[in-house]
Amino acid sequence: MLVFYEERLAFLAVPKTGSTAYHTALRDRADIVVTHPPELKHAPVRRYDRFFQNIFRKMYDTEMEILAVVREPVDWLGSWYRFRSRADLIGHVHSTRDMSFDTFVQAYMTNPRPDFADVGSQSQFFRTRSNGRGATHIFKYENQDKILDFLQARLNMQIDLPQENVSPSGDLTLTPETRQKFHKRHAEEFALHDAAL
Repeated sequence: MLVFYEERLAFLAVPKTGSTAYHTALRDRADIVVTHPPELKHAPVRRYDRFFQNIFRKMYDTEMEILAVVREPVDWLGSWYRFRSRADLIGHVHSTRDMSFDTFVQAYMTNPRPDFADVGSQSQFFRTRSNGRGATHIFKYENQDKILDFLQARLNMQIDLPQENVSPSGDLTLTPETRQKFHKRHAEEFALHDAAL
């Protein structure tokens, strides 16, 4: 999470949407930088509103606009799957090393989810409190030029974005049945992505 007080902007870090690269590029410019623990670095809208936004309201009688990035849902799960296939997770309950992506997505659709597929939900990340404002600017992950243009204009600076935290490569093939089932069962994820800039 990055907060730019003068610009009234909070950049929330949806997991697996390139947030680490933005943190690296902007941490020296931000007024508040939260990198640890992960529950705060990746604080969803509800948690941000309850704790951080509340401070700005009570102490400074202002609110930050919220910026966040959302990824196409199958691609987002693919990034989690590849990230959890890395060598240092072999033998861990989160490892996806010896399974197909199709198996991973099928497991994601079960309730309860097994540990390796329990990666949360982008739509849940954006849930608001009953009196919360929600995210102001939601960009598609694949529209990096739009994200950079917005940030460079808002922060009045040139941004050089490094590549960081890149997941290993992997086969992201899904059967048509699994893809259709995922689209139907998690339609809200696709609606969120479709509505983003």
